[in-house]
Amino acid sequence: MTVNLDWENLGFDYMELPYRYDAHWKDGAWDEGGLVQGGSLTLNISSPALHYGQSAFEGLKAYRTKSGAIQLFRPDQNAARLNRSASQLLMPAVPTDQFLAAVKQVVAANAEYVPPYGTGATLYLRPLLIGVGENIGVAPAKEYLFTVFAMPVGAYYKGGMVPTKFMVAETYDRAAHFGTGQSKVGGNYAASLQAGKYAHEHGFGDAIYLDPIEHRYIEEVGSANFFAITKDGRKFVTPKSPSILQSITRRSLMDLATSVCGLAAEETRIPIDGLNDLAEAGACGTAAVITPIQSITYRDHVHQFGDGGVGPITQKLYDTLVGIQNGDVEGPAGWVVTVEA
Repeated sequence: MTVNLDWENLGFDYMELPYRYDAHWKDGAWDEGGLVQGGSLTLNISSPALHYGQSAFEGLKAYRTKSGAIQLFRPDQNAARLNRSASQLLMPAVPTDQFLAAVKQVVAANAEYVPPYGTGATLYLRPLLIGVGENIGVAPAKEYLFTVFAMPVGAYYKGGMVPTKFMVAETYDRAAHFGTGQSKVGGNYAASLQAGKYAHEHGFGDAIYLDPIEHRYIEEVGSANFFAITKDGRKFVTPKSPSILQSITRRSLMDLATSVCGLAAEETRIPIDGLNDLAEAGACGTAAVITPIQSITYRDHVHQFGDGGVGPITQKLYDTLVGIQNGDVEGPAGWVVTVEA
């Protein structure tokens, strides 16, 4: 059974569901954790998450298949990435088995909110790891909270798989090389708010960041990774940099570009003045899936990709990835995990 919602017109907005999962770390160990009700946390006012940004999170989705089953897409990769982020911020790792159990429990407990197959909506899950407790000095917390909550969502960018215009955030940096840019931590997103606001106010889907040293090479879109197809149709390219998030969607697309499209997949530096060498481009991530990039505005120049529509390789990658996530296409071993609800 599912609740009665307008599934096909959901935005990407918070909705409080009946259950979430909480676990606490203290004295060197995690407790068993379990489901709790409500959407509010009570924290000590001196918690390091509030003052010093000791906060990391993940994003993944649960999908309803045509048969009515519920499945997750590569949740083990989210567990691994959360722990890489935790290590960067001196937080304790969440055991992979506990992470996966927490996600499955939240999905099963809120199964009536997993959108029906074919609506384009999904159940978005947000695992969150934060430093809590009494700690006013600049130092790691002595206690930690791991929580997982969920909500049904529609497309992150309005219209879904619709070509979108982006602009280069020339006067903003998202993250420094060798800082926390490669981790999914709160401070990176706070740093993207100004450029994102400016982009939206000027009619763009989001801002594209250049590298923080030379301001010459493409790094990330504000809320997603960047990829492109070279004009010769032979390569799937995506930025190589120490300050960008290692997207699970991007890594999956690199694998599919090779196995399904017969392309070479390469992480490389992509100069902003080399856009003429690219035939297609897109933004990719768990929330966005794939958003085709119609054009990039850099200084006074607007570079349009092709005829401004969805490129054929981008479309094939999208159809294959979403097909795997929705249970219509068989994916590589281990990519799909079923949830018993």
